[in-house]
Amino acid sequence: MKFLSLNTRQICTFTALALFSANTLASVVISGTRVIYPSDAKEVSVKITNGGPSPVLLQSWIDNGDANAKPAAIQVPFVLTPPMNRVESSKGQTLRISYTGGILPMDKESVFWLNVLEVPAKNQAKTDENRLQMAFRSRIKLFFRPVGLEGNANDAVKAIVWSTQGSSIQATNPTPYYVSLVNLSANGKKLDNAMIAPRSTMKLALSGQAGSKVAGSYVNDYGAVNSFDAVIK
Repeated sequence: MKFLSLNTRQICTFTALALFSANTLASVVISGTRVIYPSDAKEVSVKITNGGPSPVLLQSWIDNGDANAKPAAIQVPFVLTPPMNRVESSKGQTLRISYTGGILPMDKESVFWLNVLEVPAKNQAKTDENRLQMAFRSRIKLFFRPVGLEGNANDAVKAIVWSTQGSSIQATNPTPYYVSLVNLSANGKKLDNAMIAPRSTMKLALSGQAGSKVAGSYVNDYGAVNSFDAVIK
């Protein structure tokens, strides 16, 4: 179903990478900044609330990392219901996500993205006017977490090994969990929004040397932002 006609309307997309589930101009608020799906769960639910003065149309889908992929062409091991609905002002809607049993690693987390596109309902009293209608898209992380993983996801940042490769800093994550950094600073320079995959090494656009410090903040399972610091080895 197409909500918008490009010659009369415009979509504005706001992506919630780590912290924000709604933009100040949008009406819809997602309860949480991330979704954790335990592998043994039958389903998980996400509450959406329309805090605006008018009804909105919602289109919801899950993608596997490509923010520009068309919903109809995406293949993920989840079913999301309802994929489309209308939410009245000051009312809520519960999205239900079910894992279909697709092949995913069971020794580490996998990450997907939950998308919610909000389109204001058309004003029937002004159907003849050529009006600019704004659509807002929120996009938050969905982590598939196998049961029985070693350690604690909220402590994973403490296990990161910071080292150098040439003049650049690199981070090695030995844990089975993703580490979502809000920011990271070293030698007076700052980097925003980095996500270090489990059991991987990531080269960062920061310079440093052994013995110097890195500092930053990360997001835990509850959406809280915590600070940390470490020493480059």
